[in-house]
Amino acid sequence: MDSKLKEDVPVQDEFVLCGGVETQVLKCGPWTDFFNDQSVSRPKLLIFIIPDANAQDIKDIYGLNGQIEHKLAFLRTQVPRDMKLVLIGHSVGSYLVLQMLKRDPELPVIRSCLLFPTIERMSESPNGRIATPLLCWFRYVLYATGYLILKPCPEIIKSLMIRMGLRMMNVENEFSLTNAFQPFCLANAAYLGGQEMMEVVKRDNETIKEHLPKLTFYYGTTDRWCPKEYYEDIKKDFPEGDIRLCEKQIAHAFILRSYQEMAEMVADWLKDDLSKL
Repeated sequence: MDSKLKEDVPVQDEFVLCGGVETQVLKCGPWTDFFNDQSVSRPKLLIFIIPDANAQDIKDIYGLNGQIEHKLAFLRTQVPRDMKLVLIGHSVGSYLVLQMLKRDPELPVIRSCLLFPTIERMSESPNGRIATPLLCWFRYVLYATGYLILKPCPEIIKSLMIRMGLRMMNVENEFSLTNAFQPFCLANAAYLGGQEMMEVVKRDNETIKEHLPKLTFYYGTTDRWCPKEYYEDIKKDFPEGDIRLCEKQIAHAFILRSYQEMAEMVADWLKDDLSKL
């Protein structure tokens, strides 16, 4: 998929081998061979976005720990160590960002933006109380059901189902989502989700305290994965931190309707950091 965003920013899809698996990378902007390109035009900064989940072989790469190690392996093998980084995590991607900072505290990160961060008590959240039994206790039932229903289903039918669902939600269909209806993808998502419910329990206050000056948290007011009380708790524990509460009623899954608004907001937050480069 080669396309262009507004303002003529080049966008391209690429697959790289990372951690023993083929990894899809969506590249925006002047992407070069960072290791071999020493010209003055080489970018000084990489903005690394870690969405809600989805050099060496990594054990259990589709699990929570494997996903953390996978992101670190990507930075080790694809990005020079001296390149400044901005890490942006959404949902459980925020948990991954904190774990990356914990495991490699020398990463040259100038700012980490944690959007609608599921970094604690996931199974106790309103959505977690529903998801936990499904993902932890009935996971194999989901596997079997998904395989029996979706495996024989023609791609055209899957595509039609997705378009109808997005139309019902009044969401623009700009990206191909048919891969999400593959039994293998659904099984991996359920496996990872089950681990998230069991392991994302206690907020990592030690890591947050160590990196607080370069962390920005953004909580929602209607978020059923990290409710407002989680914002109030972390705000009480870290009153000096950059911890914000959404005043625009943006949903947890902002990628469906509010992606442009969120992108502009995050870009505005980064202006001060980027001006110092």
